[in-house]
Amino acid sequence: MTIRYQEPNTGTEDVAAFRVQAREWLAETMPRLSDRDAVQGAVGADDEDWDRARELQKLMFAGGFAGICYPVEYGGRGLGLEYQQAFTEESAGYEMPLLLNVPTFTICGPTILDMGSEEQKRTRLAAAIRGDEVLVQFLSEPRGGSDLAGVTTRAERDGDVWVLNGAKCWSTSAYAADYALCLARTDWHAPKHRGLTMFLMKVHQPGVTLRRVRQVNGSTEFCEEFFDDVILPAEAVVGEVNGGWAVASRQLFHERTAVGGGSPYSSGQGRRGRTDGEVDFVGLARSVHRLDDDRVRDLIGESMVMHAVQAQLINRISTAIGKEQMPGPAASITRLFSAEVAWRDSDIGVEIAGAQAVTDVLGQAGPGQFGQRFLNRQAASLGGGSTEMSRNIISERLLGMPREFAADRDVPFNQVKQGR
Repeated sequence: MTIRYQEPNTGTEDVAAFRVQAREWLAETMPRLSDRDAVQGAVGADDEDWDRARELQKLMFAGGFAGICYPVEYGGRGLGLEYQQAFTEESAGYEMPLLLNVPTFTICGPTILDMGSEEQKRTRLAAAIRGDEVLVQFLSEPRGGSDLAGVTTRAERDGDVWVLNGAKCWSTSAYAADYALCLARTDWHAPKHRGLTMFLMKVHQPGVTLRRVRQVNGSTEFCEEFFDDVILPAEAVVGEVNGGWAVASRQLFHERTAVGGGSPYSSGQGRRGRTDGEVDFVGLARSVHRLDDDRVRDLIGESMVMHAVQAQLINRISTAIGKEQMPGPAASITRLFSAEVAWRDSDIGVEIAGAQAVTDVLGQAGPGQFGQRFLNRQAASLGGGSTEMSRNIISERLLGMPREFAADRDVPFNQVKQGR
């Protein structure tokens, strides 16, 4: 698999000229980050944030800076990765619609671009780039764990429509979304990987019950959904009927790439995106009066080195995948390393902050935010597929090691033993 990089349009300005154009437009149009933006609350906890993200996306679309690497026919600019990188660099210091990066533009959008019908691209993908719609994933299930191919949400054909029943969980920001990519089982007599179909469905429609899940850090970013005789039209199918695993595999590829920080479709950077820059440990150390502590300085240097290595790793692997010099599964390398960087940053923040990590006021600028961040430390192990899965992919698909044994491989799904 390869990322679909768009070559620059013939006759467009070079990257340097584009950078100047972006710099001038940003200064004239986009709001600068205010003091209140320095510390964000629980991710996805405020509906106003989503309204604001849509407004900012509309501004970018009107200015010609939305979907820089997406094709022109779907509302993008059709430019190469280097143009998006230039815009992202210039946008530092400005308010950006970072909420829309994951999963709308870096996961769902590229999947529709690669696997969707022309109608799906011209409607849903174009609407997202304009800022009119938000996309989400309906993949994980309450009983499924990491075995995505073992989903039991079912879609049954009824004349010209499909009837969907089942449940999904851990759907990031589903409450704010308009459409979802939903994986369902459509053939129970086929082995689990060959009886799945992907649907592009409305999130808020009759038969869908959505509940927000409160996490230990107070965030209600994740949702669970219950489907009771939800009607889906035939044109909701993405790819082929019973060919959903191919779509899901492509979707997971884009997710690993996004979580690893290598997606060409991510615009802007900051704590609301998945391409966060280095944490301000110098500011933290200064606020707790430990900047002269040799141990603290070592920790700050360690974080800086890890982020420098991460940036080089992302650039090397994403460029190689884009040029087909490395296979798509190589994205698991950056996904795995991004988790290790996130883990270590969480640990370093608490170590520097000390007791103030748990005694300071949460939700405000200060050491307390590092304690709150630590509560969500293990999320880096799960987003984009678990780190254990990334290690399996690296070992099996890059290093050529034997595949793990699976008792249900090539067994009709209705014969696979299920837990009760």
